[in-house]
Amino acid sequence: MSTLLPFHTSILNEIYDPATSDLLVLARGLGLRRIICTLLKIYDSPQNLVLVINATQEEETEIGEELGIMGCRKPGLRVVGYETGTSRDRQDLYKGGGLIAVTLRILIVDMLQNIVPIDLITGIMVMHAEKVSPLHLVSFITRLYREKNTSGFLKAFTDQPEHITSGLSPMKNIMKELQLRRVWVYPRFHQEVKDTLERKRADVIELAQNLTDNMDDIHGAIIQCMTITLSELRRSKVELDLDGLNLPAAYFSSFDHIVRKQLDPIWHKVGPSTKALVRDLGVLRRLVGYLLVYDPLQFHSYCQSLVEAATTTNPDSGPSSLGKSQWMLTDAANIIFQAAKRRCFVDAPFDDQSKPLQEIDLDDDDEAWNAIFELEGRPSAPPRATKSGTKRHEWIPKDIHPVLEELPKWSLLVEILEEIEGEILRMESTITSRPVEEPPGTNTTLVMCSSTATCTLLNDFLSSKDDKRPKGEWGRRMMLKKLRSWLWWEKRKKTAVEAPSGAGKKPIGGPSADDMIWRGETGDDALSEALKKKDRENAAKKASRRRVRGGGPVGIGRASSVPRENPAPGVSDALADDFFTDENMELLALDDQELEFNLLTDITTMEFVTEFDAHYGLLPSAETLLIRAYSDDTDDRMLDEIKPRFIVMFEPCMEFVRRVEVYKCSNPGLPVRVYHMVYANSCEEHKYLAGIRREKDSFERLIKERGSMLLPIIEDRRAAESDAIIKTISSRIAGGRRELNKAPSQVIVDMREFRSTLPSLLHASDLLVIPATLTVGDYIITPEICVERKSLADLVSSFNSGRLYTQCELMSVHYKTPVLLIEFEEDKAFSFEIISDLKSYAKTNTRFPPKKKPTGNPAEHDYSSPTIQSKIVLLTLSFPRLRIIWSPSPYATADIFNDLKKDRAEPDPVKAVATGAEEDPEAGAGVNAAAEELLRSFPGITAKNVKHVMSKVQNIRKLCEMDLTQVQGILGAEPGKACYDFLHKGEGK
Repeated sequence: MSTLLPFHTSILNEIYDPATSDLLVLARGLGLRRIICTLLKIYDSPQNLVLVINATQEEETEIGEELGIMGCRKPGLRVVGYETGTSRDRQDLYKGGGLIAVTLRILIVDMLQNIVPIDLITGIMVMHAEKVSPLHLVSFITRLYREKNTSGFLKAFTDQPEHITSGLSPMKNIMKELQLRRVWVYPRFHQEVKDTLERKRADVIELAQNLTDNMDDIHGAIIQCMTITLSELRRSKVELDLDGLNLPAAYFSSFDHIVRKQLDPIWHKVGPSTKALVRDLGVLRRLVGYLLVYDPLQFHSYCQSLVEAATTTNPDSGPSSLGKSQWMLTDAANIIFQAAKRRCFVDAPFDDQSKPLQEIDLDDDDEAWNAIFELEGRPSAPPRATKSGTKRHEWIPKDIHPVLEELPKWSLLVEILEEIEGEILRMESTITSRPVEEPPGTNTTLVMCSSTATCTLLNDFLSSKDDKRPKGEWGRRMMLKKLRSWLWWEKRKKTAVEAPSGAGKKPIGGPSADDMIWRGETGDDALSEALKKKDRENAAKKASRRRVRGGGPVGIGRASSVPRENPAPGVSDALADDFFTDENMELLALDDQELEFNLLTDITTMEFVTEFDAHYGLLPSAETLLIRAYSDDTDDRMLDEIKPRFIVMFEPCMEFVRRVEVYKCSNPGLPVRVYHMVYANSCEEHKYLAGIRREKDSFERLIKERGSMLLPIIEDRRAAESDAIIKTISSRIAGGRRELNKAPSQVIVDMREFRSTLPSLLHASDLLVIPATLTVGDYIITPEICVERKSLADLVSSFNSGRLYTQCELMSVHYKTPVLLIEFEEDKAFSFEIISDLKSYAKTNTRFPPKKKPTGNPAEHDYSSPTIQSKIVLLTLSFPRLRIIWSPSPYATADIFNDLKKDRAEPDPVKAVATGAEEDPEAGAGVNAAAEELLRSFPGITAKNVKHVMSKVQNIRKLCEMDLTQVQGILGAEPGKACYDFLHKGEGK
């Protein structure tokens, strides 16, 4: 269990009371999950029902494991997902109490269907409170929760203060939706947090690494392009918040979202040049990030892809949209592409051009070829030397000179690891020479990176490091492998371009001779032996390179050559002599065949154990180097489990710095040294400092808002519902008098529609939402009005697939007033012109060839210029009774539904579920699968009428109690008689 620090205890003392509801805003990295798990442990009891909502699957798993470590194992945290049995199973689970994590959609349906006992809920824990809005499903759950339970608690948590500082009083809106009255703000500069973390501080060594000249040129050119793009965006005639359009903000991925959110309402009015500027900012932001994490060949390949995308032309639409990027026409862009190429190679041919260009293959190195030459009796083929004395590999084209500039942090990382290794050896020698107590923790060196791709790159670099080369070229072996793969890829790409115009060339996908050699397809024994020899030599090298400290086990290397007269083939002389000692003399009594078999078995076992230990066995902590990517609060538990003394932050991360501070304070006797690496005067450093400033400004704004905020008034929905019982005055009622409506105003909603925000808004507008599995329509407003709701993307895909035609046909058959609701998004333009941005709309309808006779479905016809407007016109011509409602937002849809329901009867859920079920054998599948399967086994009941029988009969017992006339009234004369005879006389199939 993780240690609670003093400020953790203070927070828990403030919010643990089950009689209060709170919002906690905590700075990232200060142990939010530790606080949440401690609270859950306090409430863990069969007498309590505590629900955890709005958490990701990874967070649910990690919280469950953390609770298991803390002792909450019986039963601990249980997760309710889509695979969690039936509604009966979930109901039993809820009634059993305890800690339950449930998805939002399932919880909403269970609350509406009274599967979960709302009045028995002790409390709800809301994760990611920064995402809560009036359209979020958490708001819907909160209203359902407070309608029947006013005594339970609701505690919300967030560590993303930047997400709740945009807009007008964002924190007040969150508190209003969650119906909270108290908020607690704990930034890093909180006095109690500051005093706790600065009491025991880790030994931090900050290392600022300078960029190379080429990287510095590229970095400056990218920043110049970003500055130019931002200036052009400010000059564009669009309404933007100019305060947020600055260079530090453009370093973050949220910048694209902020700009696009401001432009969405007028996106159809924005010109193509402005759209290109918004897109270019994202490209440049990624480019400046890739410069610092990609190797030179990777970065050069990405630059090449940008150039090729900008110059690619489409025969139908002309140049691609990327060709309009203004930054690629500047001198700074030319600097970027030229310097990226110079980091890899230069077009300066060597003076030795006597030998022809060799075939490029995918081999790692030249060792296998040298082994082949040895077996054939030929001398090996080392890299050739030019007149200047520089060695050159045969596979390198003669017109390029490889530079292969390495990232500066690679060499710095090696120096740090060597320093750590020396420190570990010094500590071990001190403990061995003097009876000094060993400090807590392990000697495992932890290297933290920003992504798994960087982890893989560092792993390749450290495993193939060449110590014989000077600093800056330690990764030459790895870079040569990457260069060889890049040259092979370029050759394949060039062949693919030239293949259509050339004749008699090798197929693009066909394997070359070299590829067949390395895949073992030639059948040459010499090649196979060469590869085996190479494997043996590599295994011996790996065993010799293995570090051993503190008396660690030494692996036994495999023998490379064995004389034939050795009694155990495959065993070296020295290794065989070890077996014929006094301790193994009893083996001499065995016959030769049995002796040879036993020796082979023993040697094979020893070799297997040696290889397994070398690759999969446990190493001493002093020999362990762990490279890991930054994660969420899981890193806290990782630090507590590994307890490293040495931590290397290959890339800066504000959150992990705080996690190390908490880790050090939780283990005061543990000596912790942190190496903090950063590129000096780069976007990496600027982004790190800008992130700290953003969080500080966000917390200051939240504290200021909390000090001047008016508490929101929480409306009593039960009182409002009592007033809504009386209907509106209507002249159709005699005398215009008021008349009581005993049934509440309700709307039947299909289960699949709970993915959208409309059911939540309908409930907020005082409508009773009834979830059901509907075959026809999405919303049943009245017994005569059925609504099929479509968003823009769904409308386009439904037209292309023909699904909308079938849905309108079913609504027209079963309901008097079928309605097609086309709903736009609130923050998007209320215009069809935005559909041009949808990728699916760009695809023409090719389901039916032009010469094929068209079907009766107008939406499936092939037109020369299909537009969404023309398809809607054809749909209305096919179904004259179809009504179309245009709604600019979900809020407007809720008002429209309330207007349509005035002075009209309420729908019947039973009839709504049964409508259309007889035409759809798959409708309602899985709702009562066992009873349906039993009914289908009865004579006279088929897949076509089983739904009809289930809608007419309550259960199978009622069917057995019916007489012959009643059964025939449901199934018909002949099928009814067959079913009745089977049930009462045992006749029939």
